[in-house]
Formats: sequence, structure tokens, C-alpha cells
Amino acid sequence: MPNPDSQPISLAAPVVEAFFDPATHTISYIVKDPASDACALIDTVMDLDYAAGRITSDSADRLIERVRDIGLHVTWILETHVHADHLSAAPYLQERLGGKIGIGAEITTVQETFGKIFNEGTEFQRDGSQFDALFQDGDRFKIGGLTARALHTPGHTPACMAYVIGDAAFVGDTLFMPDGGSARADFPGGDAGQLYDSIQRLLALPDETRLFMCHDYGPNGRAIQWETTVAQEKSDNIHVGGGTTREDFIRFRNERDAQLKVPNLILPSLQVNIRAGKIPRDEDGRPMMKVPVNGL
Repeated sequence: MPNPDSQPISLAAPVVEAFFDPATHTISYIVKDPASDACALIDTVMDLDYAAGRITSDSADRLIERVRDIGLHVTWILETHVHADHLSAAPYLQERLGGKIGIGAEITTVQETFGKIFNEGTEFQRDGSQFDALFQDGDRFKIGGLTARALHTPGHTPACMAYVIGDAAFVGDTLFMPDGGSARADFPGGDAGQLYDSIQRLLALPDETRLFMCHDYGPNGRAIQWETTVAQEKSDNIHVGGGTTREDFIRFRNERDAQLKVPNLILPSLQVNIRAGKIPRDEDGRPMMKVPVNGL
């Protein structure tokens, strides 16, 4: 019986425009239906000066300007996962451009985990209600005439989702460019074995599928890149290419993760992103974040 993940759901090629944020090495995307003005925004960024406690919107405003300049209609603002290295701009963009905010349904698991770490009270709902749509594995939705499919890809986090839209897949942090390898799996709820299985699921997509990364760090000084293909990843990925076994990947990933530093913005990012990008507030209504000591 054919593998459903290997079957394209549409022959259409969405128009993809990338926006690189050098402060967090994040790539955000405008994904447009070629036959209409409908589009989706994926993995958007608000700017944070952590030392100064100041949030600004330059990165998000670039997207707004572009959407308005070419007359697009935003139908979806999609998160591939709860990011630990930048603040989501989803509510800021929704207020100005519309669209529904979507994420994987396992966000509730992430909310429960970090609700405890940040000692959130009962007023913080752990049911995903901060988002407009919670995608289950295999769910389909429309971007104009394009049909998109959500693929659950846990391992980096429990709620990771890849979005297959026409001949393109937006893979979040599950994969990096071939010379970048794969995501870490040592955050609470992460699992190297699950990550390997999720990567294999992505590599089961048709070889010509375009893969779009959420991050790139320019290994060995090369220029920043964000687009590759399934075939290139299967052949050349330094962590999983060429038939790496599950056991070898788990061993390598766990050893590597033990040497990695905690992301600089993990504490503010998680507090904001489990709330669909909304800033938490204190009892007086002022924007305020917590720093749990020895909590991660």
C-alpha cells in the first residue's frame, strides 16, 4: 500500500518569499497561492532587546509592508512549533492583516510542561485556546486554491508540525540545510528517537519536494540558505543522510546536545510563544516576564 506521506496533495507550486532575521537566524515566509491573492505567513518574528527589556516590530513590519505592497490576503499565520529562540509576531500580524493562527494540537503538552516551569497560575489556560486552530496529524486546510497538509513531526518539541503546501514543505526546526544537520532534542519533551522518526517521515516525501528551513547559521562561513530538497537531504545531510541508523542518530544527537548551550532567548520566548505570541502580564496588567531559577 502506498505511503500517504509520499503522495503529493497538489501539483501547484506556491510562491515562496523568505525573510531572514539576522538577530535570531530565523527565516519567516510568505507563502502565496499562485492563482489568487491568498497567502500564509509562517514562523514570524518580533524583535527583542533582552538586556533592555524592549520589544519592537521591525521584522514583522517588513512582512506587513510586503503583504500590503502586493495586495495579498492573509488566511493563515502558522507556527511550526513553540520557538525557544525568538518571539512570535502572530498576534501583532493578525491585528493588522487578519488570518487565523495555527499550531500543532500537542501545544497543550508544551503548555502543561512550561506552565509548571514558569509557575503559571490557573488563569493560564493549558488547552491551546490562545490559538485559532490546533492541527492534528494529517489535517488539511486551504490557502486560496492550495491545499495544505499538517504533518506531526515531534522530537525537537512535542508539538512540532511540518506544513506540506503544494510541492513545498516547511519543516520548522526538525531539519536544517544538509551541512547543518538536525535540530537538538534535549528541551523538555524532546526525544532524539522521535526526531529521527520525524525526519524519516519528511524524507519519505517525493524527492523533488522543496524543503524550507526555519533557521540557518551559515556553517563554516557560507552564505545563509534556507531552501533544499528531499533528495539533497537524503543524500547529503551530515546527521541523517546516506542511511544513518536510528541507533547511531540517537547516540550522536544525545552526545551533541549535552554540549550545547541553552538558547539566549529561551526564557522570554517560551513564555510568550505558549500564549500564541501574547506577552504575559502581572496582576496590575503590565507586560512582565519571569526568570525561573534552575528551572530548565
